Amino acid sequence: MINIQKLNTHNDNFYNDLASALAWDSSLDQSVKETVANILFDVKKNGDQAVVEYTKKFDHVNTDTIKDLVISKERLAQALDNLPEEQRDALQISAQRVREYHNKQIMKSWTYDEADGTMLGQKITPLDRVGLYVPGGQAAYPSSVLMNAIPAKVAGVEELIMVVPTPNGEVNELVLAAAAVCDVDQVFTIGGAQAVAALAYGTETIPQVDKIVGPGNIYVATAKGMVFGSVGIDMIAGPSEILIICDGQTDPDWIAMDLFSQAEHDEDAQSILVSPDSDFINQVHKSIDKLLVDQPRKEIISASLANRAIFIEVTDLKEAAEVSNYVAPEHLELSVEEPKDMLDDIKHAGAIFMGRYTAEALGDYCAGPNHVLPTSRTARFSSPLGVYDFQKRSSLIMCSQQGASDLGKVASVMARGEGLIAHAQSAEYRIIKD
Repeated sequence: MINIQKLNTHNDNFYNDLASALAWDSSLDQSVKETVANILFDVKKNGDQAVVEYTKKFDHVNTDTIKDLVISKERLAQALDNLPEEQRDALQISAQRVREYHNKQIMKSWTYDEADGTMLGQKITPLDRVGLYVPGGQAAYPSSVLMNAIPAKVAGVEELIMVVPTPNGEVNELVLAAAAVCDVDQVFTIGGAQAVAALAYGTETIPQVDKIVGPGNIYVATAKGMVFGSVGIDMIAGPSEILIICDGQTDPDWIAMDLFSQAEHDEDAQSILVSPDSDFINQVHKSIDKLLVDQPRKEIISASLANRAIFIEVTDLKEAAEVSNYVAPEHLELSVEEPKDMLDDIKHAGAIFMGRYTAEALGDYCAGPNHVLPTSRTARFSSPLGVYDFQKRSSLIMCSQQGASDLGKVASVMARGEGLIAHAQSAEYRIIKD
C-alpha cells in the first residue's frame, strides 16, 4: 500500500502540518539561471543565427537556416486533413466548445457623460501580437494550443505566433492540426529558452510579440520570468494539483482515478482528498492500490502520491470548504450531493468541478473553460487564462470647459499639497476666471 500522508483538522498543529505538506521547492539551480541568461543575451544579439545554433545543439535538428524551421499554413491544414476522423472530430468539438465559452468573456469599451459635459470611460483594445509556446515531441499537448490560442483569437489579437520544438525532427501531427483549427498565423519549430528569447526580442525572421503564453520546462519557465517586462507573460506555473471534497457517497474508484489524473503529470503533482468520512478515505486508499497496477504511468503516479498526496479528515463539509480555501487549489472537485450549496463557501480555486459526474479531466480538454489555471496557492489572487488576458484597457477622459475648471480647482489643491507646482499650474490654466 502506498504511504499517503493523512491529516485531521482536530489536531492542534493541523494548519502548520498542511502548510508543510503544500510546500513546494521552486528554487532554481544557479546554473539554470546562468544558462538561460546567456541564451537570452545571445539571441537578442545574434537573432536568427543564435536560434538556429541552439536548435541544432539542444533539439538535434540538422539545419543551417531559419527557413527550415518554418511550418507553412498549408502544412498545418494537411496535418488536420490527415488526422483519423475520430481525432479530427474530437479536436474540432473541443475547439468549438472552448470558443463558445470564451466568447462570453469579451470586454467592450464604455463611456458615460457627467452633468457638465465631461466624458469618462474605458477603451478596450486587443494585443497586436502574441507568442504561444507549445511543448513538442512526445510531450506535446494539442489541448494547450486550443486553450491558449482560442481566447487570443476571440480577443481580436491580430497575429498569433506559435513555437513548438521538434526534438530529433519529431513532429506531432495533432499539435499542427490544432494550430490549423485555431488559425494560428505563423509556426516555428523552435523551443527552449531560445524560443522565448526570439519571441520576446524578435529576430530577423521571428516577429517580436507583446505577450508570451503557454507551458514549458524549467528553462522555458525561467526564460519567461526573465523576459517579463520586455513582454507580458501569462504566469509561471507550478506543479499540477487537484483537491477533491467528497461527502463519502461517490464511488471510491472514481475518486481514486480523479486523483490519478493529476498525479500522472509528474512526481511533483499534488492530489488531495478532503472528506468528513474516515471510512471513505480508507476505501479510496484501497481503490488506489487496486487501480494503480494497470496504470501505464504508475511509477510517476506512485511517486507523486507518496511524496505529495494528502488525505484530510474534516468535521463537515463547511470545514472542508475552509480547508480548500486555504489550499486555493488549481482544480477543485465538489463531489457531493448538492455542490451548488457549497459555492458560497468557496472563495479560492482555479476551476470548480461540481457534482459526482464532473471529472476534472473534462476541463482539460473539452468542457469549454480554460485549463490554464493558477497553481501553488496563487488562486488566492489569480484567475484562469481568458480573453481578458489578451485585451488591455485604456482610460478615457475628456473634460468640458466647465469640467476642466471644476476639476482644476481640486487638482490644484492636491498637487500643491504634494509640492508639485507645475502640476498645479497646468490644471490652474484651465480654471475659468470669475
